[in-house]
Amino acid sequence: MAVQVKIPSLGESVTEAILGTWLAEEGQAIAVDEVIFELESDKANMEIAAETAGTLHILIQAGETVSEGDVVAEIDTAAAAATPKPTETASTAPSSPAAPADPPPARPAGPAGDSTPVAGEREAPFLSPAVRRIVKEENLDPTTLPATGPGNRITKADALSAAERSRETAASGKGGAAPDSVPATAPAAAPAAVPPAPPQPIAATTSSGQPRTETRVRMSRMRQVIARRMVEAQRTAAILTTFNEVDLTAVMALRAEHKESFRERHDVGLGFMSFFAKACCAAARVVPELNAEIQDDEIVYREAVNMGIAVGTPKGLVVPVVHDCDLLSFAGIEKEIGRLAAKGRDGKLGVGDLSGATFTISNGGVYGSLLSTPILNPPQSGILGMHKIEKRPVVVDDQIVIRPMMYLALSYDHRIVDGEGAVTFLVHVKEALEEPARLLLEI
Repeated sequence: MAVQVKIPSLGESVTEAILGTWLAEEGQAIAVDEVIFELESDKANMEIAAETAGTLHILIQAGETVSEGDVVAEIDTAAAAATPKPTETASTAPSSPAAPADPPPARPAGPAGDSTPVAGEREAPFLSPAVRRIVKEENLDPTTLPATGPGNRITKADALSAAERSRETAASGKGGAAPDSVPATAPAAAPAAVPPAPPQPIAATTSSGQPRTETRVRMSRMRQVIARRMVEAQRTAAILTTFNEVDLTAVMALRAEHKESFRERHDVGLGFMSFFAKACCAAARVVPELNAEIQDDEIVYREAVNMGIAVGTPKGLVVPVVHDCDLLSFAGIEKEIGRLAAKGRDGKLGVGDLSGATFTISNGGVYGSLLSTPILNPPQSGILGMHKIEKRPVVVDDQIVIRPMMYLALSYDHRIVDGEGAVTFLVHVKEALEEPARLLLEI
């Protein structure tokens, strides 16, 4: 019997994705829950696993654009019973197993060509297709990788972490120069679903006669989707940005006074993001248009504030969602942000973690940004941009004093939010942060 492999739900507001990489080959025998391909959207990369065992027949090739419900492959279950399971151990595996598609790197021989394993070196481990691809592209030795998966398996997160450490070592000069196409200070990124063509140097000559080169690198499929979404956002929404600045003296003093007791009581640190999230939730009650969206010729107002929080991961910036943020305490928000950030770093964010946001906060300050204009993530009507905290002279009670100041930028959809409403929202956020007691008293 042939079982269809369909594209799953891509999440709210996402209508298409890129079929990134087939991690199993045409005609390959696969097991239940074995990852067979990667799916790339502008929100995240997803690994899609087989729901049944059998022989894989690919219908749509890597790199194609797909939508929810599209049939991309079929699994012939007739031969499932004869399919060797990848979980077989040395004691149950056939005595003459077939050679893997990508054999592990050669191991150094002992004296006089002795093939006995080097002391402390473990046997070549079983690698899933996803891990095998990373090992091959990043030139890793699988026998040295940590294994945190069930049965001491090497997971994809293990391989990505090892690749990141390898790049950091290379950037520091301890392991050779970093690849030309990756800046030495850039965070390690996951391999592109469709490997880019090797950089092609192009000769050029300056006015001084000195030969120089420039390099062309193909955009990843995910970056292409992001680029298209950003252009669509600019074209479909009337985006306007308003600015203000906030004095964070009170917030910083409150954190300094209570951070130790907060951690002891709640087992989580007290960061800035929970203050900003609570302030935005409070402001959304005053100006509900910032938590609404346009659907056809109707405005949909939402009671729940599902807060998108932009976080950095090895694959780049993603925006997981703190659902029902308006109902959570400071500790609840901090714990949820920590949980989602950890899943993002491990590459385990699912569609549910990235869907349903009604408002977004983006903190460019962690990268040193002093001021920027964030772009909306449709169909949301608002996004708050946080920036670098910088000590500046300000006037307080007719006296010039030094205060920790931050510029805030609120981008909004002018089709649904008037200028008065946007300014009111931003001022309410400013007042709540400069007098945190307002958040407790809900004023």
